[in-house]
Amino acid sequence: MRMTGAEAVMRTLEALGVDTVFGYPGGAIMPAYDTLIEAGLEHVLVRHEQGAIHMAEGYAHATGKVGVCIVTSGPAATNLVTGLTDAMMDSIPVLALTGQVPSTAIGTDAFQEADVTGITMPITKHNELVRSADRIVDAIKEGYHIARSGRPGPVLIDLPKDILNAEVDFVWDPAVDLPGYRPTVRGHGRMIREAIAMIAEAERPVIYAGGGLVRAGADVELRAFAERLRLPVVTTLMARGVLPDTHELAVGMPGMHGHVAAVRAFQETDLLVVLGARFDDRVTGRLDAFAPHARVVHVDVDPAEIGKNRHADVPIVGDVRVVLEQFLAHLDSLGEKGRIAEALPDTADWRAHLDRLKVEHPLRCDQPETGVLKPQTAIRAIHAQWGDEAVYVAGVGQHQMWASQLIPYTRGRQWINSGGLGTMGFAVPAAIGAKAGLGRDVPVVAIDGDGCFQMTFQELATAVQHDIPVVFCVINNGYLGMVRQWQSLFYDDRRSQVELPQALPDLVMLAEAYGIPGFRVDRVEDLAPTLEKAASITDRPVLVDLRVDPEEMVFPMVPSGASNEEVLESAEEWFARLAEQQEARA
Repeated sequence: MRMTGAEAVMRTLEALGVDTVFGYPGGAIMPAYDTLIEAGLEHVLVRHEQGAIHMAEGYAHATGKVGVCIVTSGPAATNLVTGLTDAMMDSIPVLALTGQVPSTAIGTDAFQEADVTGITMPITKHNELVRSADRIVDAIKEGYHIARSGRPGPVLIDLPKDILNAEVDFVWDPAVDLPGYRPTVRGHGRMIREAIAMIAEAERPVIYAGGGLVRAGADVELRAFAERLRLPVVTTLMARGVLPDTHELAVGMPGMHGHVAAVRAFQETDLLVVLGARFDDRVTGRLDAFAPHARVVHVDVDPAEIGKNRHADVPIVGDVRVVLEQFLAHLDSLGEKGRIAEALPDTADWRAHLDRLKVEHPLRCDQPETGVLKPQTAIRAIHAQWGDEAVYVAGVGQHQMWASQLIPYTRGRQWINSGGLGTMGFAVPAAIGAKAGLGRDVPVVAIDGDGCFQMTFQELATAVQHDIPVVFCVINNGYLGMVRQWQSLFYDDRRSQVELPQALPDLVMLAEAYGIPGFRVDRVEDLAPTLEKAASITDRPVLVDLRVDPEEMVFPMVPSGASNEEVLESAEEWFARLAEQQEARA
């Protein structure tokens, strides 16, 4: 069938099963937007191109499908850089289509020209400047495949305007032939057997569950594996919910602001079973002091991650869901041979020890019965109102840590946040993208900070225009809270450029300006009834301004560059430690 390159773009997206795209039109991409009118795609018009890429990320996070965004050339394409980097760090499958100046103008510093493939080469899994209309279909089809296979990640396809206007014969073949791209899916059989044998020998084994489990959709397989061998499970920031927090084997979240029991589990373990995780510095603290007694079984689909930060005694390259299936099949075979007992470690004492740590080191919040509202109380009340059925999306900072600590997640993809890059401004557009993908039946609650919210709140207009009813809860403490916390703890409370007045802007008036309901809470006694009112509105976006104690800090905390052995449970503990050090020096 003969058609323009622009029409071929839309036909290819339809053939791939894409249902929603997020974007913003402009000169170089205009031919594609003209054909979009007749295409069978839902288009969500954003207010800034960064919003488009974050919405595509939120859509991908929530649905497991590839998120697609489309923008024009030059500044529009460069506005995707943060989101592409975010998706690269967190292994999010995103396909970005960017317009480009005509082929004949490339290299002339034409209006709105930028070397987008050059700029984004380090921050995409794959990118391509399409140089022929005949290449459009395969470039998009291959990019879509690359984005979602192996270790997922962002792909960018740059489309010159003259290529979009040129004619091409459209022929659809769903097969993808990329001889140089063959991600390893199945783990090596010998490594599978060695891993099970090593687990059987361990006295204090623990599963280090990473975000790769969520990307692979391995919730069921992880639970079956952990229950079969009675292995405690620690879920990272990116893996929250992949094993329900309510499960008896769940230990909690590790890392800089992790649960004490989870942090201690890593420090005391003699075997780390690492599944889809990459030994991120926020988990390990000082790397040379992390899990000092542990041997390591490391499973990851990306061979570059194995051995990168920590030597693996048993390295297994493969899709983590497939490898877990292999583990379970091997255990079945041992059972058939009457040898299953030799594969089962005795973890009873170890699990009892970790259970005691959970009881002895709870998360603390000193909430008065009336008056000032603590942020921890607000987070717990949000979960009490919207419950386990909701998906929760966070920005970056104190509110993110409280939301990851305090909400008991029960499934993968229930928790969406920016982990590796730590992108402020993520929550508002990502929540809109998540809701666009999940539909009306699943509540989506954005838990944002006042600093993050003000970076991207213009996308409230997108939610209103496209009838996407997200609940936006702003934990408004009048500060860049995490920076303020560090200044208080590590810079003698010298507060430099961190104050954001709680009434600037007035968020209730802002909601009114966007034509949506706005609520404010600043006293604990008003919290539950106000959230109940907000939850009763399900046909429009809702904004809730939660004005909380500005001095509250996030604990536990492992100071940056410190060992996990130095985990703190309060500011008082830190200042007491400093005083001891000063006295010792004197």
